[in-house]
Amino acid sequence: MNKETISYKYELDFTVRDYECDLQGIVNNGVYLNYFEHARHTFLKEQNIDFATLHTQGIDLVVSRIEIDYKLSLTSGDHFVVRLNIQRDGLLRLVFEQDIFKQPENKLVAHAKVIGVGLKNGRPVRLDDISGFNELV
Repeated sequence: MNKETISYKYELDFTVRDYECDLQGIVNNGVYLNYFEHARHTFLKEQNIDFATLHTQGIDLVVSRIEIDYKLSLTSGDHFVVRLNIQRDGLLRLVFEQDIFKQPENKLVAHAKVIGVGLKNGRPVRLDDISGFNELV
């Protein structure tokens, strides 16, 4: 499937900052985790799902697995967009499919599959039991 033609549920624009680059002049591979996470958190916040509020209720949203395929390096000043889709996997897991595209070329930079779960007092909680999650997918 051609990722440039996929319809995404959400996208967020970014620009690479100098300090995100390593000695080779490219974005350090660990920084991509931050890009993906910021896009997920912003998406959830815009859906009225607030991590701090959930935490006060004893619920924490956590990542249980991430797979990243790197395709192209970003460098300082590059403009890019993080796009995402979300789906359920059973009663407990959410799967975020996320892609980073360099702009204006719209070239795929990285793809991530992120699996998240909710924990209540350290134990898995059904997504249906977390306020706001039924409307997400």
